[in-house]
Amino acid sequence: MKIILKEDVPTLGYKDDVVTVKDGYGRNYLIPQGKAVVATESALKVLAENLKQRAHKLAQLKKDAEAQAAKLQGVSLTIGAKVSSTGKIFGSVGAIQVAEALEKAGFEVDRKIIVIKDAVKEVGNYTAILKLHREVSVDVPFEVVAE
Repeated sequence: MKIILKEDVPTLGYKDDVVTVKDGYGRNYLIPQGKAVVATESALKVLAENLKQRAHKLAQLKKDAEAQAAKLQGVSLTIGAKVSSTGKIFGSVGAIQVAEALEKAGFEVDRKIIVIKDAVKEVGNYTAILKLHREVSVDVPFEVVAE
């Protein structure tokens, strides 16, 4: 089933992408939740016209994302966590803690755009990826230390 995404879906694609998904996923989840519409011929024409009209605005959004990426380039974070005597963290460090640390450093970043590849369950150095735009992403190193 071909659908047009109405908003960003993390593992599937970005807004206004035309993607192919299994019928059940499209009919039972994406379309009822308002995240997608069926890619009919008329819907594709409307999408093409909308993209043509929004091209300037999209270029501005990309430029803003690149400017924010340049500011975030040299940032390194330190996140404190409660740790056992063996160096294991009670719980884990996730996108929420990284977003809070970025906010303390003076950067307002939505936690939904933060991707951490591996589970952070021990003290050490890790990297978070901030997907600011579909074509702009920044690696932000962070260190987890014992509180």
